Amino acid sequence: MKIRSLTVFLSMLVALGACGGKDSSKMQKADSQTEIAPADQKRMIIAKLTVKPDRCVEFIAAARGMIEKSNLEAGCTFYQLYRDPYDSTRFVFVEEYKNQIAVDNHFSTEYFKSFGSEIADLVAGPAEIKVIGVASEELK
Repeated sequence: MKIRSLTVFLSMLVALGACGGKDSSKMQKADSQTEIAPADQKRMIIAKLTVKPDRCVEFIAAARGMIEKSNLEAGCTFYQLYRDPYDSTRFVFVEEYKNQIAVDNHFSTEYFKSFGSEIADLVAGPAEIKVIGVASEELK
């Protein structure tokens, strides 16, 4: 059940990241109030997880491989894991990519696809994941 939930959640994340139109170089209106960031804008991913208290060492070991491989991707600016100093079971992945294509490429890697099932028994619930555009890129 946990693997299925994580897989569904990650699939939704991939679908959100793949949103965009045929002309991805321009801002597109999702509705009259919301604009979608240009596909060539930098993207950040913030992924918050809670790990079972007795499984943190295993989680960090699994994450280490994901971090090393992700940081080698051509479109990845950085990929880092942080631990909450007040709650040692709370972790946050902070990632930055050159553009949406780099995010899509990251999501298509085999190590990304297998990471969810690798940590499914280590986490205490579903991850909270947000993909955001880097606003300072819009100011250029």
